[in-house]
Parts: sequence; structure tokens; C-alpha cells
Amino acid sequence: MFRRRGLGDDGSSDALGMALIAPAALALAIAVLLISRGVDSRATAQSAAEAAAQAAAQQRNRGDAQVAAQQVGAAMLTDPSTCASPSVRLGGTFAPGETISVTVSCSTSTAGLELVPSTPAGPQAYTAFAVIDPFRGVDP
Repeated sequence: MFRRRGLGDDGSSDALGMALIAPAALALAIAVLLISRGVDSRATAQSAAEAAAQAAAQQRNRGDAQVAAQQVGAAMLTDPSTCASPSVRLGGTFAPGETISVTVSCSTSTAGLELVPSTPAGPQAYTAFAVIDPFRGVDP
């Protein structure tokens, strides 16, 4: 019924090992979650900037381009844990053949990770470029 321990077999080393390994494993898991949240946020914001730049380049004038970029950016950046307080900014004069830029700015947070204090990271900006068709006409 009881197992005899051999000479030199100390059961306390198992408990000590678990006491050291468990917090390290938990810290590693939290670090992986934080890193993956940052990578996901960066990829989502960069994709939104690229899509907004393409949508803006297809418009006929700067006003419509700004609206299109805002709409596409807002549609892609709906998750506040991925991109909190997003802003979309259009750059360039919008002449045929010109390269325009769209900059998406947002910040990530640790909201939802209850073991880590919820502090937002600083704002990060992601810029994408698109070329306006050089042969298209411009609205008067």
C-alpha cells in the first residue's frame, strides 16, 4: 500500500521543482500573449493602412479619397484591444500619377489580460502608399 522510498530519494525536491517551474511557465505564457497581441495589432493596422490607401487612390478627388480612407480604416479597426483610438490621415496633393500616403495611428492595450495591469502602449503609426492612375481625369 505504501511505497518505500529508497536511500537518497527526497520527495521535497519535486515540490521545490514545481514551485520554481510553475511561476516561470506562467510568466512565459503571459509574455507570449503580450507579444502576440502586439504583433496582431501591428499587422491589423498595417493592413488597414494599405486597404485605405488603395481605396483612396480609386477616388476622383481628395474629399472623396479622405472619406473612403476613413471608412475603410474604421471598418477594419473595430477591435479596441487590437487598435484603440484609431485615426486615419491622408497625405499628398492627389494629382494624377502622384503617390499618396495613408497613415493609421492607434495604440494597443493589455485589456483582457487580467494578470497584467491594463496600461495602453504609446500610439504607433503605420503608413501605406498608393499611386493614383496617371491617365485618369481630375474632377474640376
